[in-house]
Amino acid sequence: MNQKPIIYQLLPRLFTNPTENCVVNGTIDQNGCGKLNDITSNVIKNIKKLGVTHIWYTGIIEHAHKTDYTKYGIKNDNTHVIKGNAGSPYAIKDYYDVDPDLAVNVPKRIEEFEKLVKRTHDAGLKVIIDFVPNHVARQYYSDAKPVGIEDLGQGDDNTYFFKQTNNFYYIPRQQFAPHVDMGQGDDFYNEFPAKASGNDCFTAFPGEFDWYDTIKLNYGLDYGDGSRHFDPIPDTWFKMLHILRYWAAKGVDGFRCDMVHMVPLEFWQWAISNIKNTYPDIIFIAEIYDTNLYRDYIHIGGFDYLYDKVTLYDTLRNIQCSNYSAAQITNCWQTVDGINANMLNFLENHDEQRFASMQFAGDATIVIPSLIVSSMINVGPMMIYAGQELGEQATDAEGYSGKDGRTTIFDYWSVPTLRRWYNNGKCDGEALTSREKWLRDEYSKILSLCNKEKAISHGSFYDLMYVNYENSTLNPHDQYVFLRNFENETLIIAVNFRATSCDLKINVPRHAFNFLGITEGDFEAVELLTSEKEVKTFSSETPFETFIKPHNAVVWKINHKKVKSNSKKITKQATCKGKK
Repeated sequence: MNQKPIIYQLLPRLFTNPTENCVVNGTIDQNGCGKLNDITSNVIKNIKKLGVTHIWYTGIIEHAHKTDYTKYGIKNDNTHVIKGNAGSPYAIKDYYDVDPDLAVNVPKRIEEFEKLVKRTHDAGLKVIIDFVPNHVARQYYSDAKPVGIEDLGQGDDNTYFFKQTNNFYYIPRQQFAPHVDMGQGDDFYNEFPAKASGNDCFTAFPGEFDWYDTIKLNYGLDYGDGSRHFDPIPDTWFKMLHILRYWAAKGVDGFRCDMVHMVPLEFWQWAISNIKNTYPDIIFIAEIYDTNLYRDYIHIGGFDYLYDKVTLYDTLRNIQCSNYSAAQITNCWQTVDGINANMLNFLENHDEQRFASMQFAGDATIVIPSLIVSSMINVGPMMIYAGQELGEQATDAEGYSGKDGRTTIFDYWSVPTLRRWYNNGKCDGEALTSREKWLRDEYSKILSLCNKEKAISHGSFYDLMYVNYENSTLNPHDQYVFLRNFENETLIIAVNFRATSCDLKINVPRHAFNFLGITEGDFEAVELLTSEKEVKTFSSETPFETFIKPHNAVVWKINHKKVKSNSKKITKQATCKGKK
């Protein structure tokens, strides 16, 4: 890939919903729903201005929900096995269909999605959608499957807990009885025998916090004795490969794959290689939270990128919120050394609390140091979640999800910051507050640099902390410093996580110059966040001097061809733009 991927995640259901007065636990008629057609060329163009290269359209594939679409030939779901009125986008009801909530003209919902793909491609951006391989909705039924395709579970023998030819796992001779209300009379949800739940709950009695609304898929792994049955290839493998091919043929450029470590590695090795034989440029992104498995899922499984949650995300959150030492960032890149380019970094997504929420940092304006580190520490992708760039706080208690600092994925709702940005499709910023405008501009500036500067998108990395631990001007608990280099250009990047400014004199060892193959001396330098210029000494003998405001950063660019030997500094010390 020629660019560093900058991924913008959005839920169409929420993204363009203009409803201002939502009702807690409201229906689609009460609270409205964003539509694919609302994501116009103008909307996409303005998303691109953030420096975005990919849009992850979350919740495209039809999932279980409580809205009645029977007049369109879509079966209703029992409401007792659905979380929220809108349902979870990860409780897939039909792998071959677009969610009807997202369509203006429901019978033409697939066509509306195809047109969205085209609009996105016409804007020069790529399309990512979810692939949910581990589980489906309790009442999975495909009314859109191609001719000749059997439904998941259609030919299962439910007298067995495990059978290689089955698509599901069963709890023979037991009624499904989760620790939630299953209704009464005609409303009762009846499942006999019970099927195992999606979070590997192999009983008929999942709890309220289990994934009771989903069914675990069988990839040939017998969880009873741990044995693996992959020869002959299990039926589920073929069915899921066909689903991947179906969406790839519609122009999808990548799949964000849900909970990949809950599916055998062997399946991924087989499926990804099969897809890439036909679609070599398609990318696969893995949601995975076990660092011990990272390398296997890249080198064996074939994934292009992995979520870096348990290292960089968790560390940055702890630095911002719990007074953890910034020096721990070094351990993050060391943990993924050799696969750094495969790490996808983020500060928010649909599963996590909003950065600006009271449950996280509580202030969107202090995000700059974490954003700089996340987006600039390696050549791998950076992802932001719609509304993050506006400082969305997720203060609402929408319904099922409650007031938890997250933006709901279960309820019909709208997002205040996104409503103001969308502004009835104008996307002109006129309805944004001054603070929201400033923050979006900062995101755009920082994310755009990721591909404007080859030192970030293609360059080498050098950690400067080990030579600055005893530096009296730099507190390793509060500041983090590193280099990025590509050919004759070097970036000196320093971030300040604390609420006081700092004057740094950064030590740069001779080894850094040798390792990166760069020269020492006095150079014309520009601070990329402010565009201020200065002649800077960049040498192993003289510390690199810079000032950083509270909760801020500097990105100094050294052009090694623009040498100013024996010259005096020509301007005043540059400073970073402060928060507003």
